[in-house]
Amino acid sequence: MPNDSMSRSDSAPRDRSIPLAFFAFLFSRLAAVFAMQIQAVVVAWQVYDITRDPLSLAYVGLAQFLPMVVLLLPAGDLVDRFNRKHILAASWTVQAICSALLLWLSYTASHDVTGFYAVLALFGCARAFTGPTLQSLLPQIVPRDQLSRAIALNSSIMKIAVIGGPLLGGVLYAYGGSLTYAVCLGCFLLGLLLLTTVPVRYRNEARPQETTAWKRFTAGIAYIRNKPIILGAISLDLFAVLLGGVIALLPIYAQEVLHVGPEGLGALRSAIAVGALLMGLYLGVRELKRNVGWIMFVAVAIFGIANLVFAMSTVFWVSWLALLVAGAADMISVNVRITLIQLATPDEMRGRVNAVNMLFIGSSNELGEFRAGTSAAWFGAVPAAVIGGIGTLTVVGLWMKLFPSLRQVNRFEDATRELPAREATA
Repeated sequence: MPNDSMSRSDSAPRDRSIPLAFFAFLFSRLAAVFAMQIQAVVVAWQVYDITRDPLSLAYVGLAQFLPMVVLLLPAGDLVDRFNRKHILAASWTVQAICSALLLWLSYTASHDVTGFYAVLALFGCARAFTGPTLQSLLPQIVPRDQLSRAIALNSSIMKIAVIGGPLLGGVLYAYGGSLTYAVCLGCFLLGLLLLTTVPVRYRNEARPQETTAWKRFTAGIAYIRNKPIILGAISLDLFAVLLGGVIALLPIYAQEVLHVGPEGLGALRSAIAVGALLMGLYLGVRELKRNVGWIMFVAVAIFGIANLVFAMSTVFWVSWLALLVAGAADMISVNVRITLIQLATPDEMRGRVNAVNMLFIGSSNELGEFRAGTSAAWFGAVPAAVIGGIGTLTVVGLWMKLFPSLRQVNRFEDATRELPAREATA
């Protein structure tokens, strides 16, 4: 007898209730991402406001990154073995608790940043479960033939929070950190409430076959290592953003280079998301169908060039436009990478594969913030940003030589054809 989830997937094009399930998931995630984005800009500003030390911004990223490194692989294993919706709810609950703790620290006017770092470390623990769960839950909500469009729409809509969150955070922080963290707490609770309405219709009941915890934890690494296209895509993103990312430097640029307040900082952070949103909407209308590998390399190169322009600009609107272009280019890279991973991975492996992917993303973001902060402390903010942009362009050139199979990918379906026959039909 055919698997029930497979039967429903085959008939999915006739099931018009699927988009409703997806939108329920989408809005629950939107509320949670709003909270994360508001909190990110306020914590960075508040810590730097207390210390006036660029190195403190590096510790903000490091405090979140280290717990993720330790927990991501075990988290991926749990995502493949247990109910993904329940795991997501638990991780969002812990993040809501973190917002409550930050609210308390702000309310008591604490000037000891150690407490902030401790809360961010707990937040990083929760994020280790959030990332792979979100990526792995989506294919259980929408059928395979609608996955590419769902990914594009999901990425685009999330940019609303990435745009509005920093802007709202900057405005709210002008009225005090306590109010800002209270809003974050409310958004997390709203996300949890909406998540309860999300039906999971395409769940695969298969469980990992590996008998030891070590084999289960490392299965995702082994799977990616044997797929040059996937390995090249996620490692390109890792090193390009690790070297070229400028988000950690935005508080310094806002105060000391561009001379704008917290509202200006929020606008700078939102510029990246505006570019990503516009490009995501474009990709939703005109899906990439040819030369997707080559397009990915070009997009990452444009990302590096745009960050170089930002690094050398002293005019606010030029800096904003440069970040806009960087965000648009990054959206192309993200769309190609996520679609390749989802189409090339069987459902029973998605948690562990996405955990490795999130480890790469976390390394590029949080560890990238640490790199940027330490570089700014050593060389100054502007030289640090310039060095990062040059590093991104160098990575693009090297990866085009190291991963020719990624450069030569024509269609997204090329990744699907790499699956063994039994997995490609799963």
